[in-house]
Amino acid sequence: MSTTVRHKPLGKPAASAAGAAANGTLRSARGTDHAPAARYEQVKQHIRQIIDSGERQAGDRLPSELDLVATLGVSRMTVNRALRELADAGFVTRVSGVGTFVAPNKPLSTLLMIAHIGDEIRSRGHAYRCDMVLLQRESASVTVSNALGLPPGASVFHVICVHRENGLPVQLEDRYVNPAIAPDFLQHDFSALKPSEYLLTVVPMHDLEHVVDAARPTPAEADLLEIHAEEPCLTLTRRTWTNGVAVTFARFVHPGSRYRLGCRFSPNTSQRQG
Repeated sequence: MSTTVRHKPLGKPAASAAGAAANGTLRSARGTDHAPAARYEQVKQHIRQIIDSGERQAGDRLPSELDLVATLGVSRMTVNRALRELADAGFVTRVSGVGTFVAPNKPLSTLLMIAHIGDEIRSRGHAYRCDMVLLQRESASVTVSNALGLPPGASVFHVICVHRENGLPVQLEDRYVNPAIAPDFLQHDFSALKPSEYLLTVVPMHDLEHVVDAARPTPAEADLLEIHAEEPCLTLTRRTWTNGVAVTFARFVHPGSRYRLGCRFSPNTSQRQG
């Protein structure tokens, strides 16, 4: 629980032009019929307006903490909190001793098809790397066996890997594979062809299920993704089938500040329901 300390600057002319303009900006962001937003929330709204208006583009430096203190008439602690929360949410990036910058747009991954993350990253002109964390045969838990339609304790293949963009982890892949459908999975060299690409190459996919959830990562996931355990993540759960038989059950965990999930499609007539 955070405590908000309301602060009124001392030793400055109350009617200064900058202070009056800033106060007018902050007041305009809330209705007169509602309780005033906390000071740090007002600062966040002010910075978001700068970004959303296009006044500052991705990579541009934002006003310094001292500039915001002078312009908005709030404490440096308030400004620091606002910038910290905006950074945690992925709107800005902060470089110690240099300044605060508008964060680059988060990449968007599709939901309607299986997208190869390596191809997505390379298409942006960025460096892609996949770190293999686990590759083994094990007994399926109840959750995994139910997802794959197998008896509890059945033998399954399990792979965990971290996908990186310019060295930064953007996706944690935690995948289980039905050995009856892809018996040579563990023998494959995944340095060239990653798990999803390999499976699509050797097994025809007839059905696909995607489910997206927002949740905090487990401590182990946060460690592999190199993020704080409190950072919200987007988790895409995928199941695929071939001829009615489950092939794979996979979870893809993405730091919310680094990735987006979405799609664009043209619905057919039966889907056009208001």
